[in-house]
Amino acid sequence: MMAQGTDAPHSPDDRTPAAGLRWRLGYPFAILVLLVSLGLVFSAWNNARERELELAESQFHSTVGKLASLVQLRLTSFDITLRGGASLFAALKWPSPEHWRSYTDGLALQGRFPSLAGLGFAAYADPSKLARLQLLIRDTGNGRFNVHPHGLRPQYGPIVYLEPHTAENLRAVGYDMYSEPVRQAAMRAAMDNGQTRMTGMVHLVQDGGREIPGLLLYTPVYDTSLPPGNAIQRRQAMKGWVYAPFHVDTMLQAAVEPAKGNERMRVVDVTDPAQVVLYADPAIGEVNTFTHSLQLSFYGRRWRFDFFSGPERTAAPQLATINKLLVAGIGASLLLFALAWMLASTEARAQRIARDMTASYRRSEQRFRNSMRYSGIGKALLDARGNIVEVNPSFTTIVGREAQDLVGQPLADLLDTVDSEPLRTAQMNPVLDEQGGVVRTTRTLRRRDGDVRHVQLTFAPVPNDPGNDVVRLVQVDDVSERVRAESAVQALNRTLEARVAARTRELSEANRELESFAYSVSHDLRAPLRAIEGFSRILGERHAGALDQTGRDYLERVRKATGRMGELIDALLKLSRIGRSGLNLEDVDFSALAEEVGAGLADANPERKVELRVQPGMRARGDRALLLTLLDNLMGNAWKFTGNTPAARLEVGMEMDAQGSAEFFVRDNGAGFDAGYADKLFRPFQRLHSQDEFPGHGIGLASVKRIIERHGGQIAASGSPGQGATFRFKLGEPVDPASDAG
Repeated sequence: MMAQGTDAPHSPDDRTPAAGLRWRLGYPFAILVLLVSLGLVFSAWNNARERELELAESQFHSTVGKLASLVQLRLTSFDITLRGGASLFAALKWPSPEHWRSYTDGLALQGRFPSLAGLGFAAYADPSKLARLQLLIRDTGNGRFNVHPHGLRPQYGPIVYLEPHTAENLRAVGYDMYSEPVRQAAMRAAMDNGQTRMTGMVHLVQDGGREIPGLLLYTPVYDTSLPPGNAIQRRQAMKGWVYAPFHVDTMLQAAVEPAKGNERMRVVDVTDPAQVVLYADPAIGEVNTFTHSLQLSFYGRRWRFDFFSGPERTAAPQLATINKLLVAGIGASLLLFALAWMLASTEARAQRIARDMTASYRRSEQRFRNSMRYSGIGKALLDARGNIVEVNPSFTTIVGREAQDLVGQPLADLLDTVDSEPLRTAQMNPVLDEQGGVVRTTRTLRRRDGDVRHVQLTFAPVPNDPGNDVVRLVQVDDVSERVRAESAVQALNRTLEARVAARTRELSEANRELESFAYSVSHDLRAPLRAIEGFSRILGERHAGALDQTGRDYLERVRKATGRMGELIDALLKLSRIGRSGLNLEDVDFSALAEEVGAGLADANPERKVELRVQPGMRARGDRALLLTLLDNLMGNAWKFTGNTPAARLEVGMEMDAQGSAEFFVRDNGAGFDAGYADKLFRPFQRLHSQDEFPGHGIGLASVKRIIERHGGQIAASGSPGQGATFRFKLGEPVDPASDAG
């Protein structure tokens, strides 16, 4: 216990000389900490800023180089496209408009190169060759070919083909590009060098006078497969140019779009002394952190790419983070200053917090004591050896002993030693210490009065104070009544299982007796039927003359009745076998099975013309033989009941219901039935039509229902008289009678 007056706060006069010195030096020390920390923060910020600017500049140079490469790649793609067109003119002496249109359609220009205004061919001709070209175009049925601008010139380069056939491109057909100096320079250079050449900036004819910067690429086409050796030979062998007009801005924007960020670009044609700006981004500002210029040559022209980074916030966005770190560093410096300033009052505050924590610990201890004392569940504190240190009143009530008799006694001594699982105490320490979890077990304990009780023990670790050997809390809950109730439920379950087994054996025996009865009835019924049939046949063959017409008619009816009786016996046996036979489950091609049944019906009745529709791709899982019988009955019924229908139709298909399960159906347009009698269809010997109208035994649909039930499914029928019938069924989880009986 602390001495009186220890907790009283010190007055300024009670401070020791050393404490007073620390108080006087605290303020200058806090100022020194602030200045040093601010200096370190500003130095680190400046170094980080310089490194970030260097990194941003390097990334800027890398990005703009990639942008220029993308432009070069796009122009190369144009060149490859032109060379393909030149190859077409080299392969064919003079391709027709259809050939050219087919080639350009295959390129899908609008999708691949939206900046291209088209792909065309311009002929190289003198006045006589131009006249022959006009006659050729007229003779091939393409109308009159007019060249504009009009006038007599030594050489012409008119546009002959231009795809796609838009209104703008049709306006350009016939335009003599050789008459315009900029275009003529590129066309002449391509012709003399045998290579693709590009013009300076022009305004395309397609734009109709709008001043939109445009360029044209020309690839020469010669009458020979290989370019001639010199310029004079090339001009003599010149056939024309495959060319591509395009808008500069659209081409550049489409080319750099995949890699362009905040960079701004300007493209200048520096081939001629009078430099021409081909393209410039609209947001090029006056303040740019980085700039970079590149000069590249494209098909006889030299372009200069000027790239601008913009201000720092876009050129080096990470500087904002560094500036935030500067603010954070300044804040941290101020925080250190505040902490140094507050060191003088830390001791008194720590003492006050210690007093508050002590009071809180005592309150927590009191709450734990109250929960132990007034809990309805038995609780005990154990030491490391499993001995009882403290118990609550409920624990003494459950074990039937006084608290003073329990303290110091091992908990294991209170439990019944006949339990198969010994109580784990000290040996549980590694598990509890490693996992820090709770262990539950159910045991029996014997009270002092000899009464045996079932209890559920819950062990939980508790914090251990120095000098205190309490390491575990155990809760003891008397569950004797619950154990007795569970034992009664288990005994009842065993009784019910025994009853189910007995009923199963009785059902198996009844099935065997029913099978024996079915075979006995079949044998006993067949013997007199064979006798009736035999004697009636002998009577008809030997004594028919002694009978009048009425007698012979009666005799014929007897023979037919015996035959029908035999068929009914066979149907009954077949129905019985369906319910008894085992299932051989496999994946079945239901469509192929339906086709097989349909083919059999058509072969048996070649005079019938029935339209059979079988949905392809249907599959099912089940016994193939039973499913074949199922389809044979359903499709056989549909075949039979469409006998009086002029345009008979039979359909087998599958649909998915709302739950996503497969539902098969067999549909016909035959006689149909009254929906009010649908429940009688699947009963044995129940028929909705007379024997004379549609012969049968009334067993087929009963067999179908039995097969579907064997497969764990359901069947339903719908229809109306004269409108046909539809049978819908599902196949679920198959049911094996052998497993049911066992």
